[in-house]
Amino acid sequence: MLRQLLLGGAVSVCNIAIHAVLMAAVVWAARRAIGTGLLRQQARLITVMTCSVSVLMAAHVVEVLVWALAYMLVDAAPREADPYYFAFVNYTTLGYGDVIPVEGWRLLGPVTAMNGVLLFGWSTAVIFEVLRRTTTQLGQRTPAFAP
Repeated sequence: MLRQLLLGGAVSVCNIAIHAVLMAAVVWAARRAIGTGLLRQQARLITVMTCSVSVLMAAHVVEVLVWALAYMLVDAAPREADPYYFAFVNYTTLGYGDVIPVEGWRLLGPVTAMNGVLLFGWSTAVIFEVLRRTTTQLGQRTPAFAP
């Protein structure tokens, strides 16, 4: 059990670091884009939000890859399963139930899911903050509250 938690913790910390770097990049890029006068306000909002969400989605894809590599390293995924698919199902908490980890590594699934839930929540918070700052900088009300 301890080795599973240690490996899961190490992969989670690695993913948190990846997410932190990409969050900082998203916030930096959003600030730069907001400050430019090259696009009209609505186009700027659409561009900032599309780019921000796209980068965050790419971050999650990379983080799932890190989990897949960990699964391959310790042979945690069953032989018939693709490790990347297995990692994605766990990370997103989708849980089809069609693939179960090997006996000695069963705790990695829940640790992966916990990591995914936390990072999705963090992404959601950043998306909302980028939207809030963008609309504030552009002198608009938040779209959800616009007439």
